[in-house]
Amino acid sequence: MAGIFSRRIQFLKLFDFMLFFSVAALVTIGILFIYSAGFNSDGINVSGEYIKQIIWAFIGLFMMFFVMLIDYRGLEKHAGKLFIALIVVLVITRLFGKKINGARSWLSIGPLGIQPSEFCKILYILYLARFFHRSEGMPPLRRFIYSLLIFMVPFALIMAQPDLGTSSVFLPILLMMMLFGGIPLRLIFMLLLGGCLTVYLTVLPTWQQEIAQRAIPAVTLLTNIKLRGIIVLASGAICVIGIIGMILYKENRYFYWIAYAFGIICASLVMSYGAGKFLKSYQIERLIIFINPEVDERGAGWHIIQSMTAVGSGGLFGEGFLQGNLSHLRYLPEQSTDFIFGILSEETGFVGGLVVFFLYFAIMARTLSVIRNATNSYGMYIASGVFGMFLWHFTVNVGMVIGSMPITGIPLFFLSYGGSSLLTAMTAVGLLMSVRYRKHDFD
Repeated sequence: MAGIFSRRIQFLKLFDFMLFFSVAALVTIGILFIYSAGFNSDGINVSGEYIKQIIWAFIGLFMMFFVMLIDYRGLEKHAGKLFIALIVVLVITRLFGKKINGARSWLSIGPLGIQPSEFCKILYILYLARFFHRSEGMPPLRRFIYSLLIFMVPFALIMAQPDLGTSSVFLPILLMMMLFGGIPLRLIFMLLLGGCLTVYLTVLPTWQQEIAQRAIPAVTLLTNIKLRGIIVLASGAICVIGIIGMILYKENRYFYWIAYAFGIICASLVMSYGAGKFLKSYQIERLIIFINPEVDERGAGWHIIQSMTAVGSGGLFGEGFLQGNLSHLRYLPEQSTDFIFGILSEETGFVGGLVVFFLYFAIMARTLSVIRNATNSYGMYIASGVFGMFLWHFTVNVGMVIGSMPITGIPLFFLSYGGSSLLTAMTAVGLLMSVRYRKHDFD
């Protein structure tokens, strides 16, 4: 009896009440505003999404506690099998998945639809954490290359659906693990700069047509496949020369930076060409239309204009719960999923948005605490991957609602309607609690 009592005391001491109550508060707020999103201009609730979200919330709580009670260290030996399962599921989804909004990213199970790519984020974190944990004695460059290859597998499969928003989440997870894993900053910045340049080169042709609305010689070079090929070969050759110079003249850093710069350019040109083939035209337009939404205010710019209007109309204290005009008139698109923060801001104003910001800040702070106090590096890498995932979802979703980020279809974890995203987020919280709960257990 005394042993059971002491274990309960230990559980209460290690249970992260701040993390739990912050998550519970966000989920509750999400259900309330999913309920509000269901009302039309006549004051009639025409959607039962909030009921489904309540069911998903209870399932999510169960999953969170279930995962918390599992010793995360035992997952390490199964991470390889889970990663193979990830690949198989993504291939099945690409071949046989249900096509929604131009992307084949859903699987139907009876009346239910699940988005496997959401759950794959967790499996990806577990496997990538295992790699970083087991490769701590490996040379940094080799470690960087191997982790990049692991990243490319789910990223390419999800991009092929094509689902730009979900695939983008896998990069910040990788970058955050690299940062906490001791990968040199120059390599991390190389990946970050390469990613930014790839996006830039991907959208340039559409930007020329939709925003600049005039021919620009430098952009025209990129639209000509032969000229692009010549530039790729030239930059690749210069990169190789730089590498050879590094080998022959080890003390000369100029060759290093030559290889560094032209390697980024070459890879970005190749990747941007592939992205242009995979992505739909409307997805590319969403990446650039936030620069000037009025260019297509009835098309791609409609989302940003209406969400910014909803946020602005909320003022300091908002129009009141269930009193959002834009949402009830159905001016706000995808209002229960991607733009849930727009409804919340319209009805609760700046103060309501500040509360949500504080709750997310608490979750981020507790996640950093788990990273700092983890006594097992595998647990530290898991927590850092979860941190990257949470940070990216929050930053991009809120950013696109207020017009400072392009629309990519990323949900706001814990608030947005959707069983797949909610269960993924709750599972991630369970992993954090599992790492924290065993912080006094040593290898």
